[in-house]
This record gives sequence, structure tokens and C-alpha cells, in this order.
Amino acid sequence: MRLKCAVAAGALVAAPCFAKTIAVAPGADAQERLQTALIEALPGDIVSIGEGRFELTDGLSLDVAKVTVKGAGPDKTVLSFKGQQGAGEGLLVTSDDVVLRDFAVEDSKGDGIKSKGADRIVYLNVRVEWTGGPKETNGAYGVYPVESRDVLVDGVTVKGASDAGIYVGQSKNIVVRNSTAMFNVAGIEIENCYNADVYANVATRNTGGILVFDMPNLPQMGGHSVRVFRNTVVNNDTPNFAPKGNIVATVPTGTGVMLMANRNVHVFENRLADNATANVMVVSYKKPFDDKNYDPLARDIVVRDNQHGRAGWAPGFEGGAQLAAALGGGIPPILWDGTGKGKALIQVREKVPVLSLGLAEPTSPAGEAKPEPVDLSGGAPIAEPAAVVLPPQMEAAAR
Repeated sequence: MRLKCAVAAGALVAAPCFAKTIAVAPGADAQERLQTALIEALPGDIVSIGEGRFELTDGLSLDVAKVTVKGAGPDKTVLSFKGQQGAGEGLLVTSDDVVLRDFAVEDSKGDGIKSKGADRIVYLNVRVEWTGGPKETNGAYGVYPVESRDVLVDGVTVKGASDAGIYVGQSKNIVVRNSTAMFNVAGIEIENCYNADVYANVATRNTGGILVFDMPNLPQMGGHSVRVFRNTVVNNDTPNFAPKGNIVATVPTGTGVMLMANRNVHVFENRLADNATANVMVVSYKKPFDDKNYDPLARDIVVRDNQHGRAGWAPGFEGGAQLAAALGGGIPPILWDGTGKGKALIQVREKVPVLSLGLAEPTSPAGEAKPEPVDLSGGAPIAEPAAVVLPPQMEAAAR
């Protein structure tokens, strides 16, 4: 029987009494020494990455559960992958009950930090950045938890991802909070997820600020029960630099919050301003698909009590400029593609106008749009999803 000692600062679980801190300093052979520490760590151990710059030539991986990887701070401990020879992640985690905190990952060839099938994972006070600014050749995702249950992203900063800065996919029970996404294609993206709270974040200078999507032909589909609230989503003005063929390559420059093909999403009490296409867009998935279980409509959507600033003066979708001109120089802050009329309940309880494009079907071309102002304030109330509650040890680790 292993006796448990007190929980170390930042650790996710009580550590065995023989748990240790493995210190790794920058310098010669940093690649080998750091990877060896991650391989040899035992459950309960802390891999302490020292202050300084680590010049790394290959990706790192961790597959040991209940390990904390901790630096001296995101501006003090920097893992630089500028010399990375492969095309993979900077750091890949495939184990449960892991805490990643207080360090930075720069210039990885692929994703910055990816965790796959890693339940109860915590990303805390981490920075991921491509230091050359927005480029199509940057890695796709900054922070990338996928196929997981219980995910906490807290106090994270991501800049320069060519897909999404903070991306959570095919997961359940998620909190993304207190984080900043800048100069990415998508700032924060929740895709094919169940039960997510996205709040108290800043999404600015991206192509699109916050995206909630559901896609066909994935192991987990039918994304639902997402709350996007008390965020600041402003000045999303970076031209779309996603590689062609990526779904986010279709996101118009100047998008604030975009909801696509998801169910029971509530957007409320956010500050939304200076997004040239729209502060909020509600759309269907528009590409052909062969998945019989997939519903392309956005449905049971609530948009309420947001603070709106300037929006819609230069909509970046096909025909947007002509539409703005026809409406006197701009479109309303909230835009709905009009699909699902009579099938998908969408409620907007705001003091700003809403424009419907009047498209009959998700695949209807933009040339068939019949734009008109609409009132979406009616209908029976749609129950707000319950707040996401994470396991107590995860919240303790984030303190």
C-alpha cells in the first residue's frame, strides 16, 4: 500500500510519499534530458523545467498519468521548437490527470501542445506562440485537447495558430476561462463537444473570435450544451491565413462569435465590438456530407444581454460588400443565414437588429439570399445548460 503525502503546489492528486521533483535546466543536451525526465517520471512526480530558453530539435511526449509539468512562468521558461526537425507537436500528452503549467511553447512545426484521450487535464498559465506572426505555415493548433473528459484551460495565451489558438474537440465537460487568443485564424474553438463553459476570455485580432462548431464524420458528433459568456470579443481583423481546405478557411475576417450546426448554445453577457463582418453569426454547415446521423442546422440557440459595439461595416463573405452597400453601409451586428426556419429555434433577446439572409437550405448559394430584418425574440424559453462542474482536484490544481 502506498501512503499519500500532502498535495504539492500545483499537483492534481495527492502524491505518493516517494514522489519526487525532477529538475531540468536549460543548456547542452536539453532535448534528451527533458524527454528522459518525462519518460522516467512516476505518478505524483513534478517535472520542473527551469528558467531559461530550451532550444529543442524534436517534439516531446508524456504518457505517464498524474504528472505535473511545471515551469517558472510563461515568459521565463521557454521551450523553443524553431529548430524542430519533424513536423509533429511541440508537446504531446496521452495520459490522465496531468497538469501543464507556467511555461511557453514557441514555433512548433505542428500543434503547440496537444493532449489526446487525456482525461482530467489542466492547462494553466501556459503560452503558445508562433513568433513570426500569422502565417499559413504555422502549426494548426496552439492548445489542443481532444477526445477527453474533464478539461480545464485557464490563463492560457495563444498567438499565431493557422487554425485555432485554443481548440477543444470531441470532448465532454470543458471549461475555458481567463485566457487570451490573438492573431489566430480562430481564437477559441469548441468543436463536437458536450457541456462546455467558455467565459472571461479575450479574443481579439483573430480572423474569428470564438467558434462553436459541429462537424460530420467524427467519432463524437452532435455537439451541444455550450455557454459562451462574459468574454471580450473585439477587433477580430486578421485576414484569414488558414491553409486551403480547412473548415476555418471559410470563416470571414471580422467575425466575433460564430455558431455552426450546434445545439443548445447560449451566448450572453459578452462585450462584442469592432468586428467588421458581424458580432454574432448563426449558420448551418454548408458543405455536402454523407453522414446520415449529422444535422447541419444550428438549433436551440440563445443570444441575449450582450454589449454590442460597431460591427458589420465590411462583411467578409461572398456578396457581403454589396449587401452592406444596399443596407446603407453596413449590416446589423447579428447575422443568421436563415436556414432551418420553422425547424431550428433561434432566440435573440438583444437591443440590436438581426439580419436573416433568408437562405432556404444549408447548401443554398449566396446568390439565392433574400436578406431581411427579422425578429427572433419569440418562442418558448430555451433552458440554459447547467454550469460545468469539474472534479474538485482540478480546481485545486488551478489555485
